Amino acid sequence: MTPIYLDNAATSFPKPPEVAEAVYDFMKNIGTNINRGGYRNAYRAENTVFETRERLCALFRGPDPRNLIFSSGVTASLNLVLKGFLKEGDHVLVSSLEHNAVMRPLMQLRSRGISFTRIPTDSMGQMKLSLLEGLLRDNTRALVCTHASNVSGLIHPAALLGNFCRRHKLLFVLDCAQTAGSVPIDMEKMQIDALCFTGHKSLLGPQGIGGVLLRDGLGEELSPLISGGTGSRSDSEEMPDFLPDRLEAGTMNLPGIYGLSAALSFLERTGIENIAGREAALTERLLKRLREIPALRILGHPDAPSSSPKGEDSAHDALEAAPQAPAYCPVLSLQAPGLPLSELAFRLDERFHISSRVGLHCAPSAHRAFGSFPEGSLRLSIGYFNTEEEIDRTADALQELILELSRNSSV
Repeated sequence: MTPIYLDNAATSFPKPPEVAEAVYDFMKNIGTNINRGGYRNAYRAENTVFETRERLCALFRGPDPRNLIFSSGVTASLNLVLKGFLKEGDHVLVSSLEHNAVMRPLMQLRSRGISFTRIPTDSMGQMKLSLLEGLLRDNTRALVCTHASNVSGLIHPAALLGNFCRRHKLLFVLDCAQTAGSVPIDMEKMQIDALCFTGHKSLLGPQGIGGVLLRDGLGEELSPLISGGTGSRSDSEEMPDFLPDRLEAGTMNLPGIYGLSAALSFLERTGIENIAGREAALTERLLKRLREIPALRILGHPDAPSSSPKGEDSAHDALEAAPQAPAYCPVLSLQAPGLPLSELAFRLDERFHISSRVGLHCAPSAHRAFGSFPEGSLRLSIGYFNTEEEIDRTADALQELILELSRNSSV
């Protein structure tokens, strides 16, 4: 039986073959650091790093490749921005569907006199946007938001939130862990100040590489989270005052950048719109089948068919704009009342070779919003390389297992 991988929200698999080939090529044939050596391979590596900055900047419609700061992933990027920008006495607005990559830094910052308010949601997880104005305080400095929930897949209206932040002079920090690479993102149109991303999910790159793209001028406002060698201004013991060096101390993950560069080639060749369309069609196919199983609850999804993730074409002029149908990325979280989710996930793997994820998904705040805390959910997250046959096999397996477990629990 061919295995089925449905944990792409945690990390995408499989990767395009050229990703592993690029990592191997760097390790075998280049292997040098950058900004330190005056020889051929060092220059080759420097060129690849700069070209990767340019391509990511083009992908996200960012202002300047120098504003692209590489990190180990979205968690490191969020820490860099939040801890580098916020000061004692500041207040932050944050969505109620956040991952711990946002919430744990904010909880840490509370000890430094920084406070936050969660933006309320309805039962589907959608922000109550009409309440935003009333949540503002005189000391509110930023709004931090996941672009898409890793629990329900709901995509927040980034362009509308960016417009709100620009009008109120707030820093807009967007966590694009679930959307970068599979949902079109336009940093300028969405008025994003700090776009945090990871390479190992929908960007289809290796683990341990990601970054943040900053609006012009923001890099100079951030206090470096990590200080150290950069290979530049080595006569000074102070951090350089220019980007990206100011925020990129230490040895970079060059094998990861080479792998990410190869993944970008695949994305550019395939087209993000094509990837989004395929994933949306597969998600709708699975959603339709799952709605036919009476015992299942699908978190954050209405009973009626939902819209496909299409990104956001333009910012709304005001929060009172006509409501839009919710958009989703390819993530579905399930509950089967009365049935142990861990047992369901175990049997999916043991009998049907289907990989899923069960638990709270590092997002307890989201599960509280959906009323699924503390038990969590069984999550199925679809990727570009999944097939219709795999979707149908998964639906059949769930139907069989839920019927079987329900019979056993009633005996």
